[in-house]
Amino acid sequence: MRTTLLAPAVCAILAVVPTGAPSVTSNRPSKVTPLILEKNEGERRVWRPIEGLEEQPGPFILKVDGRNGGSSHLVLGTEDLAPGEKIERHRHPGSDEILLLQSGSARVSLGDMVKEVHGGTTVFIPANTWIAVTNIGTDVLSVVFVFSAPGFEDFMRAESVPEGQKVTSLSKAEDAEIMKEHTHAVIYAEP
Repeated sequence: MRTTLLAPAVCAILAVVPTGAPSVTSNRPSKVTPLILEKNEGERRVWRPIEGLEEQPGPFILKVDGRNGGSSHLVLGTEDLAPGEKIERHRHPGSDEILLLQSGSARVSLGDMVKEVHGGTTVFIPANTWIAVTNIGTDVLSVVFVFSAPGFEDFMRAESVPEGQKVTSLSKAEDAEIMKEHTHAVIYAEP
């Protein structure tokens, strides 16, 4: 008898009490999907070369973001840097970033600090802090990156193609337009 009376009372209370969580509108999928991904699984992409630049970065994998898993808060991916490759000096105005160096050796320039590090290193990059990474070893530098807010993954997609698709170069003008469109997410230092 108590259960019969309790159920309608609870339903009435829940219908009247506000949830306290604000409604969020986003252009990202609303369905969040749990993921378990092996090392090489995820959205595999290849950077497009930029006219006039000799270095061509390797592929990367977007693992968790608005499109992959439906997260509206986090971006997680991986990238391998061959010996001598670099992540050019840049900063992220709207997001903190964490780099987890899985293997290899690197020179990390973070703000005013420069340090040589090895696999197992964690690098915390507060928003608006300049960062550059160079693989100084003879092995591949495997990096996991995590952003506290979405944005940079859209830049990454704009400057890359899905693995297996034809890779065409970006002109300097196309690259400049993409950079201008994504200044909320990333700003690169002038060479």
